[in-house]
Amino acid sequence: MSKILIVEDETIIRNALRKLLERNQYEVSEAPSVKEATSKFQLKEFDLIISDLRLPGAPGTDLIKLAGDTPVLIMTSYASLRSAVDSMRMGAVDYIAKPFDHDEMVNAVKRVIGKAKAANKAAAGGLTASTAIAGMIGASDVMQDLYNRIHKVAPTNATVLIHGETGTGKELVARALHEESNRNNHLMISVNCAAIPDTLIESELFGYEKGAFTGAATNREGLVAAADGGTLFLDEIGELPLEAQARLLRVLQEGEVRPLGSVESRKVDVRLVAATHRDLRKLSKEGKFREDLYFRINVVQLELPPLRERGRDIINIAESLLQRYCAQFGKTQLKLSSSAMDAIMSYNWPGNVRELENAMQRAVILCEDSNEIGDHLLSIDMDSQDLDDNTGSSLFEPARLANRNSAPAASEDLSLEDYFQRFVLEHQDSMSETELARKLGVSRKCLWERRQRLGIPRSKSTAAVSSAK
Repeated sequence: MSKILIVEDETIIRNALRKLLERNQYEVSEAPSVKEATSKFQLKEFDLIISDLRLPGAPGTDLIKLAGDTPVLIMTSYASLRSAVDSMRMGAVDYIAKPFDHDEMVNAVKRVIGKAKAANKAAAGGLTASTAIAGMIGASDVMQDLYNRIHKVAPTNATVLIHGETGTGKELVARALHEESNRNNHLMISVNCAAIPDTLIESELFGYEKGAFTGAATNREGLVAAADGGTLFLDEIGELPLEAQARLLRVLQEGEVRPLGSVESRKVDVRLVAATHRDLRKLSKEGKFREDLYFRINVVQLELPPLRERGRDIINIAESLLQRYCAQFGKTQLKLSSSAMDAIMSYNWPGNVRELENAMQRAVILCEDSNEIGDHLLSIDMDSQDLDDNTGSSLFEPARLANRNSAPAASEDLSLEDYFQRFVLEHQDSMSETELARKLGVSRKCLWERRQRLGIPRSKSTAAVSSAK
C-alpha cells in the first residue's frame, strides 16, 4: 500500500483529502505545517507528499528539497499560471488547483506514484522497450506497437502528432512522451484548443504586453513561453484559428514567440506535441488548416486505436475501473458477469475509455444486493450506436446478404432466424465476432442482439479468437 503525507493547515480540507485517499486504498499521514511534517516524519519514507503552497511558517515548496527523491504535489487556491510554473520549476512533480475535483486528485496521485514506481523499476533494470506506459492499460498488439513507438520517439525532439478518436487517451500519450524525454525536469503545458474562445486563444498562447488591447492592464507571459525548455501539448489542434496557426508556425520555424502588442520576440525552446481527432490533411485541402503548419507538426504521427479495436484490453480496462470505483465508493469488490462482459465486448464504444469510465462508475453506484455487475447496470445504449459500414438495421436483409460476395447465400428452406442461428453455431469456433458480423452483413451490435434474443451463447473459442484480434 502506497504511503502519502498530506501537509495542509486547513483542517476541513486535510480531513476530506485524507478520507478520499484512504477510500482509494492509500495509507495517509498528515501535518499542518512544514515544521511539523519534518519533525514528526521521515519524508523519504513516503511515496508522495501532497502539500498546500501557502502554509504557516515555511511555504510548501520548501518540502521539495527536504523530501529528496519523494515527489511533491503542490495544491494552491491561487491558481495562477505563475504560481504553478514557479512551483514546478522548483521541482514539484505536479500541481492541482483548489477546490479540486475528486477524480482529478485521484488520477494525479495515481499518475505521480505510477511514474515514480516505473522509474524505480527502470533503475533496477526491470523495464524493456515493450513495457507498458505508466497509467495506460493494454497488452494487445496495437498497444504494444504504440508503446514501442513512444519509447523510440520520446527521447528525441521531434514534433509529434497524436491522432485518435475522442476519449482514447491522447493526453496520456503526450505525457508519456514528455516523461520519457530529456525535458522531463521542465514543464509540460497542456492546452485544449477547443476549450478556449477564438478571441482569447492568441493571448493565452503567446502572451501580451500592457496596453495591447482593452483590458490588458499588465504584461502577461503566454503558455508557449511558460513551456520554454519543456513540452507544449496542444490538444484538438484542429480547432486552432488560422491567425493563431500562423503565430504557432513562427514558433516552430524560428524558435521564437512575440507577445501581442510587443515589437520584440523572445527565443523559446519548446517541443510541440499536438493531438486531434480530425483529418488535418483534409482540413488543409479545404483551407481550414494551414498546409505548411500541417507538414511541420506531422513529423511523427502516433495513431491511438479506438477501444473497439483493442480486443481483450476492453475487459482489462473495465476491471481496473471497477476496482477504482469500488474503492472510491466504499463498496466490496464487485466483478463483471458474463453478460456484462459480452455487452462490453460487443458495444462499439464511440466515446472510448471516457465512455467506459462513465458506464463502470454508474454500474458501481447502482449495484445493490449482488457482488456481480450485470449488463443492465451498464446502461449501454446499444440501439443508438452507429452501425458498422452503415449497414444499420436490426432486420436481417436476405437480398443484401445474397448479393455480398463475402457472405454465403441463405437456403430457401430456412427461415432467416434459422439460417442466422445455424451459420453462427457452425462458424463461431473459427471466426471472431467481427468476422461473423461481416460475413452475415450486419454490425457487431446486431449480432450481439440476436445472440441475446435467440439464446446463442458465445463459445470459449469465439471469445479467444475475438480477444486475440
